[in-house]
Amino acid sequence: MAFLVSFYLRFDTSVPQNILQLYIDNIIAITLIKILIFSLFGIYNSLWRYASIDELVQVISAVIVANTAVLSYLYIRQIHFPRSIYLLVTILDIMYVGGVRFSYRFIRKIKNDLFNSRGKRKRIMVIGAGDAGALVIKEYKNHKELNSDPVVLIDDDRSKEGRKINGVPVKGQRYDIRSQVIKNNIDEIVIAIPSASKSEIKEVLEECKKTHCKVKTLPGMFELIDGKISIKQLREVEIEDLLGRDEVTLDTQEINNYIKGKIVLITGGGGSIGSELCRQIAKFAPKELIILDIYENNVYDLQNELKRKYKDINLKAIIASVRDEQKINSIMNRFKPNVVFHAAAHKHVPLMEDNPHEAVKNNVFGTFNVAKASDKYGIDKFVLISTDKAVNPTNIMGATKRLCEMIVQSIDKVSDTEFAAVRFGNVLGSNGSVIPLFKNQIAEGGPVTVTHKDVIRYFMTIPEASQLVLQAGAMARGGEVFVLDMGEPVRILDLARDLIILSGLEPEKDIPIEIVGLRPGEKLYEELLMNEEGLENTKHNKIFIGKPIFNDYKLLVKKLEELKQLMFCGSEEEIRQRMSNLVPTYKKPQDINKIRILEIEKEISLSRK
Repeated sequence: MAFLVSFYLRFDTSVPQNILQLYIDNIIAITLIKILIFSLFGIYNSLWRYASIDELVQVISAVIVANTAVLSYLYIRQIHFPRSIYLLVTILDIMYVGGVRFSYRFIRKIKNDLFNSRGKRKRIMVIGAGDAGALVIKEYKNHKELNSDPVVLIDDDRSKEGRKINGVPVKGQRYDIRSQVIKNNIDEIVIAIPSASKSEIKEVLEECKKTHCKVKTLPGMFELIDGKISIKQLREVEIEDLLGRDEVTLDTQEINNYIKGKIVLITGGGGSIGSELCRQIAKFAPKELIILDIYENNVYDLQNELKRKYKDINLKAIIASVRDEQKINSIMNRFKPNVVFHAAAHKHVPLMEDNPHEAVKNNVFGTFNVAKASDKYGIDKFVLISTDKAVNPTNIMGATKRLCEMIVQSIDKVSDTEFAAVRFGNVLGSNGSVIPLFKNQIAEGGPVTVTHKDVIRYFMTIPEASQLVLQAGAMARGGEVFVLDMGEPVRILDLARDLIILSGLEPEKDIPIEIVGLRPGEKLYEELLMNEEGLENTKHNKIFIGKPIFNDYKLLVKKLEELKQLMFCGSEEEIRQRMSNLVPTYKKPQDINKIRILEIEKEISLSRK
């Protein structure tokens, strides 16, 4: 068709018979050459419904090469058409081959728009008028089955305001989000700025929270290494995004020095922190990674995951309890690890208040067993995973963890092994933590239960906590309690409200929030440092050191023997009394909370004045 039209254009509809006959004689060869070249260029493999600039470039390239091949064929056959014919044929080929594809897409769009306009479609705001935003808009337009239309773009670059990307106008900056949501009757917001820092995302989310729209986001740039974006990659906004904590920077060489080629044992390796430590450690190519846990299901899943990701890893899974001193000694003697991360512990405050004997048995004597075995078999480094609840504890769980810190600090003075502890607050998404609880309650329609309107907690993500534990382990020289920078404390009531809002619902209207009262042993706020510990900086801006305040190992061993007797035959009250003797900072929660409530009332009074 391109050839015939070219003849008619060139000869003003009066095509010489000999020229036409020449073409007819060679029509099969010319057509086959073009079909062959088009096939090689993949012209017949693309779906017309997704015809785009890439397809147009592909068509132009194929047409030029195909017509060059035809020209070569005709030259060899000594067939000569006017030179303008070749130019006209090339232009018309591009118009016809490319045009038919884009026409299909255009007709399909009109048909879909007419068909889909009958039902209510979600109106989407896209934040980020860059490449990612453009691709998100394109994906929405290609997937009409999602019943969603991007209608407005938001970007902080003023030069883009008033412009259009894929037909969607840029109508403001982040501080215009709320007003544009109202003006454009937006149902859902998509954040498409994968290169933004966590703090920037947090600021954007603070504006989105004012709209009561459901919010989705693209993963960070490190999760989009291949540069491909699809609707499937959009995820719900998590509370981690609202914390605004940027990725941790690690001294990988320092970690590599004490992990690579070493035998590493993680107790409680199937738990939230323990399993993430295993994932992080596996990246540094240890000689052998030993996962020790009492709960077989988690260990089994983790073992399979690590073997899939790290084909050459030397992995050993051991089902055992840290309470079994003989078994722990046997494991240490058999494997002789270089580094031990002790993450095994009972951690749920209310459960441990009801079961103080088990808290002491597992946390205190489990740690004592592993610490003694580490000293006995010449382990190089022992790192205890501790908690902010060990600071001025108001519950048995916190008191046991403080006692664990005392064991580590005191045994370090009499051992060649380097013993250290790492203390941090709550980790988001860990087993039994408040975030999964709130999400389940929202999914069930509420109510979301909060223990007290003034409860605050420190939070960090599981990967961040695990990475900083590894870094602190590299810094450990013995006796330190490393304190991780937890950022600003978060009010749990605000956390509940944020999760409801980010789910596209309204607190109290769609999902009620119920204040249920503090649980046994719970205090209004957690601390990361005791007054007497002081605080020293390290070379890492998120890791600090509290100075050792307990060193008498012989006295502690004697006291622990007395505690062990009570653990088998003493009452719960006797256990608590002995723990308060061993941990002088262990106080009743009501005493601590009373002080905190007075402080809050004073702050409110001053703010009103």
